[in-house]
Amino acid sequence: MPYPEIVVAGCGNLLFADDGFGPAVAQELLKFALPGNVKVVDAGICAAPFVFTLLDPERTKKLIVVDIVDFGAVSGAIARLRIGDLPPGGIRDAHPGGIAGALRCIDDSIDVTIVGCQPKRLPGPDMEIGLSEDVRKAVPGAVRIVLDIIGALDD
Repeated sequence: MPYPEIVVAGCGNLLFADDGFGPAVAQELLKFALPGNVKVVDAGICAAPFVFTLLDPERTKKLIVVDIVDFGAVSGAIARLRIGDLPPGGIRDAHPGGIAGALRCIDDSIDVTIVGCQPKRLPGPDMEIGLSEDVRKAVPGAVRIVLDIIGALDD
């Protein structure tokens, strides 16, 4: 399906500590039998250019971005946010040119939700492979939130 109705993008880099949260959630979501109108992608570090190729304002209704977001909570806390709820500098990508600013450009045409996890270890200049324990434990909760948003959560 070139332009799905719902796109779930796990953003981040597995080589930079808790920045690998989004890809970890995407990998877990791919284990589920999801509705045919949903596309889950590990968007990696080139999130905006990659994800935007999957969107069509005429067909795509929802974009769910899964990423680390520094919203001042305890590490591992998860928040369901809208673009206007993002704290300034809240999404700190391991590389410049991340997805936060680009999301504002499409917010009028596509329903955008961010499922953010408060990181314990923020991306830095040095590689640090692996999620912190708090963030690793948050992955199943984020999966449940995404499944709920797309209407695929079995009660």
